[in-house]
Amino acid sequence: MLTSLTMIAFAANSILNRVALANGDIDAVAFGVVRVCAGAVMLVGLVYLRRRPLSFGGPGRAVGVVSLLLYIFGFSLAYQSLDAGLGALILFGMVQITMFAGSLIGGERPALQRWAGAILAFGGLVWLLWPGQSAAPSLGHALLMAAAGIGWGVYSLNGRGTGDALGATAANFALAAGIAVGVVIIAGMMGAGTSLASASTFGFGMAILSGAVTSGLGYALWYTVLPQLRGSTAAVAQLTVPVIAMAAGAVLLSEDLGMRLLIAALLVLGGVLIAVTSRR
Repeated sequence: MLTSLTMIAFAANSILNRVALANGDIDAVAFGVVRVCAGAVMLVGLVYLRRRPLSFGGPGRAVGVVSLLLYIFGFSLAYQSLDAGLGALILFGMVQITMFAGSLIGGERPALQRWAGAILAFGGLVWLLWPGQSAAPSLGHALLMAAAGIGWGVYSLNGRGTGDALGATAANFALAAGIAVGVVIIAGMMGAGTSLASASTFGFGMAILSGAVTSGLGYALWYTVLPQLRGSTAAVAQLTVPVIAMAAGAVLLSEDLGMRLLIAALLVLGGVLIAVTSRR
């Protein structure tokens, strides 16, 4: 149940980001900055409420911060063009590849059935993105989302070894927020700042909701359940997120669910079912 709740939160991030950018209420970089800052405020507040110290050092901290920044800004920039469900499908396809690779490097040997499910799911993603077809998405924005998927996969693998899920997530967000704000200030001094001042109240609201609730709290929950999941199982479980995002995008944003996208989603979901029902 906790894993399912986390997947819904991840899908909500796609919807919130896409709806904020669709009508120009806020630009992609500004959305990412507000999102990471809102997440940092929420998580640091929770850490202090439980009266435990917040540590900004420790092993894996730099990897966590860099991969978090790669995910957040790759994600926002990609949604300048991609639909919510399509973006989520690319994102978590790359998450699967990254986490499977990390699990193999770490010595885990997934069962044959889990491999078969993962290959089927990835095949659906490759077919969706294959160049030369009229329904293929923008390659540049697809690559940005792929980079975001690598960032989130590394972030997830990095978080499996932490003993304090909430504290680690809060520290990662706080450091990432400091870096993001610093870059914005420097860019502004050089005359190339983001359009934070021109963002609407609605755009800010969507970014804050994404950062504080579906990102901050969602990632704290993910860090909590990750130690109880095999790396390969966690990788393929996240592939349910695009299906949730597609359904929500169709209902809330009137996004088109073409036959190619539906078939790809069925392949991905079928692969997930095969993988997570492995007895081993």
